Amino acid sequence: MEYKYQKPTLFQALIPIIFLIVVLFINVRIFGDGALDGSNQILLILSGGVAAIVALRLGMKWNEIQTGIVKTISSAMASIIILLLIGSLAGTWLLSGIVPAMIYYGLQILNPTIFLVAACIVCSIVSVATGSSWTTAATVGIALIGIGKALGIHDGMIAGAVLSGAYFGDKMSPLSDTTNLAPAMAGTDLFTHIRYMAYTTIPSISIALIIFLVLGFMQGGSGDVTETEAILTAISSKFNINGWLFIVPAVVVFLIIKKMPAIPAITVGALLGGVFALIFQPEVVSSVADWTGSASEVAFVGVMKSLYGDIAIVTGNATVDDLLTAGGMAGMLKTVWLIVSAMIFGGVMESSGLLKRIAEAVISRIQSNGSLVAATAGTTIFFNGTASDQYLAIVVPGRMYADIYKEKGLAPENLSRTLEDSGTVTSCLFPWNTCGAYHSGVLGVATGAYLPYAFFNLISPIMTIAFAYLKIKIKKLDETQNAEIDLAA
Repeated sequence: MEYKYQKPTLFQALIPIIFLIVVLFINVRIFGDGALDGSNQILLILSGGVAAIVALRLGMKWNEIQTGIVKTISSAMASIIILLLIGSLAGTWLLSGIVPAMIYYGLQILNPTIFLVAACIVCSIVSVATGSSWTTAATVGIALIGIGKALGIHDGMIAGAVLSGAYFGDKMSPLSDTTNLAPAMAGTDLFTHIRYMAYTTIPSISIALIIFLVLGFMQGGSGDVTETEAILTAISSKFNINGWLFIVPAVVVFLIIKKMPAIPAITVGALLGGVFALIFQPEVVSSVADWTGSASEVAFVGVMKSLYGDIAIVTGNATVDDLLTAGGMAGMLKTVWLIVSAMIFGGVMESSGLLKRIAEAVISRIQSNGSLVAATAGTTIFFNGTASDQYLAIVVPGRMYADIYKEKGLAPENLSRTLEDSGTVTSCLFPWNTCGAYHSGVLGVATGAYLPYAFFNLISPIMTIAFAYLKIKIKKLDETQNAEIDLAA
């Protein structure tokens, strides 16, 4: 590899990353879950400044550094637009009753004799619908912890089932920020990423469900499901729950299967959600609008608020009220801020050749595609345990390994899948990671108690490495794809 500027030593290349890890570790210790509110973003920018200082000492000019930053941010613009549209879709799908219907029917799967596997399925449904493992754990997860304890089931097992399902949805839902972030870092599109990720994710969740089923039958016992009934009653009292609502997600799935690009497909889904809200939930629309005027004005204001801002449906049930909230397009701005800040750091690291130098050190020890995937998985887990943030566990390795996968002739979806299989799902397994701290606090179960039972989270990185070593579904980068990526660069 040739360098445009002075070739950095490995230590020089690692200085910005070491700085980032140290300051983020301190930051999470001080701010806890609040680190995601903005302090992490500031530290990413400061770390980019450290990388810029190293780059300047290597002979790079500031204008060249700035150009590298802008180029890197530009590469993520499609994902930023998708994230904003997903915020709107989440809002209209809540307003129309689509998300509440998914939760309503999902909760009815519960059966005391198969509680663990049912809990995992319910959380999978809710997480796919909401795109958030955090929301799932804080709402349905809390209810399931209470129900499971009443059934006499170990709380670590319950939390493990909850998080297995929650992170399945967090990985597979197009509404999830990490599901959008991973393909942006790897250089592929959202729906290609989801389709390719299904090859490893479905076997992983299947194995987890089998284990939960066995454990469930070993538990025995029974108890009441009063809390679940209260949730169902609260939802049905506020929304018109019916099967027609599933037409909208079915249309979106159809468009995805027909390979419509993500931006128009999500836009159609968001707008259809608004139309169905007017048809099936006029009272909810009126409540959200909180507007005095003609019926058409009320309808316009209610749908518009769900598209752009915060909405909350009040049912009187605290658990349900926490679940039935959405932030609209504005709710995605914090994630957009994080992506832009991460791209500033990544842009300096990449344009200065610092990432290339680290990649050289890694690739010199890689002998096969299997070892490349294993190195990627190990790096993401390392960043989850040291940088204490799942976004960084996706962003930094994503930028670090993107060119290596291309040089090895591997399609970018191999990288995006590995980032999610090992980065997204293992974040909750570290008590000092923001995800681990959040889930243990919300569920009231220590990380060490649920870690042995978070089977999906433990199996996923093993599955992606096994697929690579066994050469199963490892897509090659053909010449046409190479040309397209070169033109896009």
